[in-house]
This record gives sequence, C-alpha cells and structure tokens, in this order.
Amino acid sequence: MDTESFIYIMDFVGTAAFAVSGALTGIRKKMDIFGVNILAIVTATGGGIIRDLIIGSTPPKAFVNPIFVLVSAITANIVFLFMWYINKKGTVIPGKAKSIYDKVFFWCDSVGLAAFTADGVHAGLAPDMMNKVFLVIFLGVVTGVGGGVFRDILSLEMPVIFVKHIYACASILGAIVTYSWYAVTGSGPSSLLAGFFVTVVIRYLAASFGWNLPKIKA
Repeated sequence: MDTESFIYIMDFVGTAAFAVSGALTGIRKKMDIFGVNILAIVTATGGGIIRDLIIGSTPPKAFVNPIFVLVSAITANIVFLFMWYINKKGTVIPGKAKSIYDKVFFWCDSVGLAAFTADGVHAGLAPDMMNKVFLVIFLGVVTGVGGGVFRDILSLEMPVIFVKHIYACASILGAIVTYSWYAVTGSGPSSLLAGFFVTVVIRYLAASFGWNLPKIKA
C-alpha cells in the first residue's frame, strides 16, 4: 500500500474516532441533534483546518473535499441514535453506563489524537519543509490536538491538553517519532504506524498510571 492510500485510511480513522468523541461530549452536555453534529464535525476537522491554514493550503481540505465532514455527520447521528435508543430503553445501569462512556470516549479520543498527529506530520514532509523540524512537529501536534481544543471550548470545558493525562505530550512524542522514523527509513506507512502506536501507548499508560504534568493545587 502506498503512502497516500495509508494517509487516507488514517484520515478516516481519525475522523470517525474524533467524531465519536465530539458527539459523546455533545450528548453529555445535553445538546440537541444539531449541536451534537456540529460538535462532532468541528472536533473531527478542526485540527486539519488549522494545519492547512498554517501551510497555506487554502481553502482547507475539509471544505474542498467534504467527504470527511459527511463521515463526521454520519458518525455523529449513529452515536446520537444509539444513545437515544439506550436512554429510551433504560436498560443500562447509570454507573455502568458512565464507565462505558468514559472508556469509549477515552479510546476514540486517543485514536483520533494519534491518527491526526501522524497525519499532520506527513502534511509537512514536502521537500521544501523537510528540514524545518520544528514546523513539521508543530503541524503534527496542532492537527492532533486542535479539534479536541475546539470541542472542549465549545462545550465550555477547560481543554484537556492543559489538565489531563499527558495529552499534548503524547502528541509531541508521537510527532517526533513519526518524523524521525521517516527521516531514517523514508517509509511513509511505517512512520505513520510508528507515530500512531507511540501516541496511543503513551495515552494508555498515562491514563492507567495517572501520569500528569506537575501543577499547583491551590
């Protein structure tokens, strides 16, 4: 499989995963179906839009190729209908439901972060930008965390990148691994997988062991 096809797959994985996390947040905030759709779309496309604006790719791909907006909306409506059905049936114990919600949200958020971090790095691997290491790493991080920041701001929450589980640091390390792997091997697919894997593993370990950056507890 060539690099472009692999990136396209990563785009779909990240879009669907972030759309789920956005939709779940909207449902938790008691938004109506329109609000849930908007939050899912913004979460799934926000980071990519910022990335495209930074590198001068205008209009951003989300507007040129609306397939990813469509995927986000379809995913959001599936999540909304599923949660509506569960709520109507009342078959889930509240405590158990929250535990399931937290796990689904965590994994979707982590997968979206990992996929878009790796994808963002590859967007900066054009020959004229390959030696601009800081820019390439930054593109990976902003693509990974941008949608989640928009999601949290629109839902009136402190962005998770500032408070919880080594979120942005996982993206930074994943971006560094993606860039370094590509610089050494020249392999697009394997570097995408390496960065994706590192980001997800760090997120999992941070959540499992309660790793957080130091902060002052006033």
